[in-house]
Amino acid sequence: MKRRILLVDDEVAVLLTMKAILEISGFEVDTAASAKEGKSKLHTREYNMVITDMRMENDASGREVIEAARAAGYHPAVALLTAFPVADEDWQEMGADKMLVKPMHTRMLLEQIEHLLVIHAAKLAKMNGDARKPPAKTAVKKAAPKKIAVARKTVKAPTKKPVRKLAKATAAAKLPAKRVVAKKAGRKAAAKKK
Repeated sequence: MKRRILLVDDEVAVLLTMKAILEISGFEVDTAASAKEGKSKLHTREYNMVITDMRMENDASGREVIEAARAAGYHPAVALLTAFPVADEDWQEMGADKMLVKPMHTRMLLEQIEHLLVIHAAKLAKMNGDARKPPAKTAVKKAAPKKIAVARKTVKAPTKKPVRKLAKATAAAKLPAKRVVAKKAGRKAAAKKK
């Protein structure tokens, strides 16, 4: 299932660009052009992450979206997108998990979003009392010994051919197929003459 992100920004160019980047990277993206629209969408759908601009209709718009995201029962990760960086204490006090400064290189943006989603998933698991490791890691650890055991069973003991026969076989393998067939036919003919 695709992870769903809500982008909230009053700049249409930013919305469309980020939406395209995220969709190409495998996310399902909804957009909102105002804090009011963003808060409304937070109540109608569930999101894995909300990315909101700080300043839209007014200077407190971003804070309102963050508060609405924090109040949502499904607990999305929240990133504050801004062209005007603020102190870490300020955006953390607002309730954001991460501050993204625009403009940002696409690869860096995607890395930060992925990192935030991983950290947030671990935080949710801990919050829900689920201390288990992610299933993918556990499955890899359990599957590895089985593969090794199967490999040990299928390995044949090396044959004890004399070194000379082994060298001949190796030399024959390097010759083109026609030569090998011709050589074998010549040997058979010589053996019949004797």
